[in-house]
Amino acid sequence: MTVRFPRPLTPGDRIGVTAPSSGVQTPLRPRLDFAVGWLRERGYEVEVGECLDGDTSHVSAPADQRAAELSRMLCDPRIRAVVPPWGGETAIDLLDRLDWDALADAEPTWLVGFSDLTTLMLPITLRLGWATLHGANLMDTPYTAVDGLAHWTEVAAATGPLTQRGSGRYRSSGFDRWEDDPTTTGYTLDAEGTWEVVGGGGVDVSGRLVGGCIETISNLTGTPYGDLPGFGREHADEGLIVYVEASDDPALEICRNLHGLRLAGWFDDADAILVGRTRAPSSSPATGEFTQRDAVLDALGGLDVPIVLDVECGHVPPYLPLVNGAPARVVVDDRRREITQTLG
Repeated sequence: MTVRFPRPLTPGDRIGVTAPSSGVQTPLRPRLDFAVGWLRERGYEVEVGECLDGDTSHVSAPADQRAAELSRMLCDPRIRAVVPPWGGETAIDLLDRLDWDALADAEPTWLVGFSDLTTLMLPITLRLGWATLHGANLMDTPYTAVDGLAHWTEVAAATGPLTQRGSGRYRSSGFDRWEDDPTTTGYTLDAEGTWEVVGGGGVDVSGRLVGGCIETISNLTGTPYGDLPGFGREHADEGLIVYVEASDDPALEICRNLHGLRLAGWFDDADAILVGRTRAPSSSPATGEFTQRDAVLDALGGLDVPIVLDVECGHVPPYLPLVNGAPARVVVDDRRREITQTLG
């Protein structure tokens, strides 16, 4: 399957806003309005959908309504990107309700986000060959990209190689309280940290990028929507770089999920594995603390594949946008922590 890239995003294009998973509660609507205004101030048209309610359920609307709105936006040639406010819990209930036939006939549209949204983004790449953009959600969109990293709108606009570099800093605590200040645009990065190659040494590897949030994509194994092994075999000549990141499940649960992905063949053709930085908790069995790092090493450490830890592609700010389906080169050595994606 040939990977198809959506047309580069430019000011004047229309961006759709809908919540395929969780909606936005009333106290956070000012942040939603601010993020929409931020895009409009930069010259984009924004179409706000009807599936956004976050006050009555864990989802923004009934599944059929959410699926119909997302399908319509992705198939509308006037809409060049769809950016949900954030993820949620059960986007998986849309997979057998999306209009896959209409999507297959449509011109690719950028679907942007992370967390539970990867439950939809990864199948769209695997089944349709559309490149999808794992980056900040709408509510994070007003944040200024830190040095070395690109804003998702820059990535969606790129037409060639785009290099991003490890920022060296991250936020150690929780997320901003948008209820108190819906207009914040600057990350507070109070901790230092960099990419680490398991076992030491360096990495210089190329391949197609593909991946997502461990807690959600692990549920795709064995379904028609999660044939990552088939994608890997199809692109074996180019190489494959799989990225994964944990949201908030304890380490032993993440360990089980990673083992399940391994047993399902998700890493069989991987030339490297990138693991996003996480604040997800350790587990505490009777034998002592079991960390998120332990989870990765327990499940994946026996593979003959380079593993790079603490990449900025997880739930910890700042965010390094990655494009599912894009050819990429990852270099980690004494001087560099960088990834170059070729887009368009």
